[in-house]
Amino acid sequence: MPSVASTSRTALEARETPASPATRAGARDRRAAALERLVRSCGVSCEVVLPSGARIRAGDDPPAFRVTVHSDKALRRLDEYSLGMAYVEGLIDFDGDMLALLEVRAALRDRMPLALKAGFLSQLLLLPSTWINQRSIADHYSYGDDFYLSFTDRDYHFYSHCVFHDDEETLEQAAAHKLEQMFDALELKPGMRLLDIGGGWGAAIKYCAPRGVHATSLTVAEDSYRYITRYLQDTGLAGAVRFEDFLVHAPAEPYDAVVIYGVIEHIPMYRRFAEQVWRCLKPGGRLYVDASATKQKFEMSGFTRRFTWHGTHTFLCLQDLMQELLYAGMDIVRVKEETHDYELTMRHWAERFDAQRDMVVARWGEKLYRHHRIFLWGGCHAFRTGRLQAYHLVARRGVDAGPRPGIATRASQFVKGLL
Repeated sequence: MPSVASTSRTALEARETPASPATRAGARDRRAAALERLVRSCGVSCEVVLPSGARIRAGDDPPAFRVTVHSDKALRRLDEYSLGMAYVEGLIDFDGDMLALLEVRAALRDRMPLALKAGFLSQLLLLPSTWINQRSIADHYSYGDDFYLSFTDRDYHFYSHCVFHDDEETLEQAAAHKLEQMFDALELKPGMRLLDIGGGWGAAIKYCAPRGVHATSLTVAEDSYRYITRYLQDTGLAGAVRFEDFLVHAPAEPYDAVVIYGVIEHIPMYRRFAEQVWRCLKPGGRLYVDASATKQKFEMSGFTRRFTWHGTHTFLCLQDLMQELLYAGMDIVRVKEETHDYELTMRHWAERFDAQRDMVVARWGEKLYRHHRIFLWGGCHAFRTGRLQAYHLVARRGVDAGPRPGIATRASQFVKGLL
């Protein structure tokens, strides 16, 4: 009979011994079976090539896309975040129709690591908004102008959705429509002053200056500030750019109008935003907002929070913004849904970005190309399927600020309603 010591040693050795080939093969088979169920559930003809060379086929038609798995590590967790990470790390590759591939998302559980959730909440609740904005915007917009100009429209370089009058229009035509729509909605006339929140690559100045409207662009992205400064120097157009956060902007006199293209997502505290808009506008002055949106505030995938939008970036929650604008003394003039426009915009971006793959990889690396590619194609699919929405909103400043009903006012209103 073996001694107690030898028995314990034998047990310890058994725990430390690597899994047998049969055990590893069994785990691989289970993961492969789970992957097969997943791809068949999306209802799209496709093919998956496993590390062993074995192929999983779904559907009778030619494959719309192919997934090549280079390592069994990629199949350890079949959730949205883990598969996205595996693609970024080069453990899997995607070829073919990316929008068909993304149909698999409906069958995936989204998983946001606890560290990402904790980081978002701590910044949202504990840190100054202006500090977070400058840091997070610097994270996303610091790759250099050439990176963004490689896939955005060639005239105005919008990094927010363009407006299509027809699905067959070019991205450049849709960018011009976006500016035309804003100019008309704000009722701009020669001699007026416009505040542009988030200058981007100077689109508001480029469009408004030749029409006699003076635009002042605010930005906290250093590359944006340098680009617009050079543009103004080179062209001699009337306009101004300031390296300043809108939330602390104090104009010498109020503006005739305010536009914020795709930047409200960086300002999740709408009460402060709405009150600042009221202070910056003349009575009767108008506000134009456009943005990507979700129906539930703070909703965002773990992959997007990890790789794309840092800080407290939050998609627009339309109903919350409208409430705060009304409480701040603004009247809502109109709201228009533009979800399909954002889908088309991001499809143009994604196709242009894919066409620039070799240049992007050579200058910024494979990982950045991969996670930004997922951002662009994933965004296009999200707008197509309604996971994301897009709107533009126009509001007009009233004479008086408020009223913002507090608890006492609400209670008295309730009692009066009963009498």
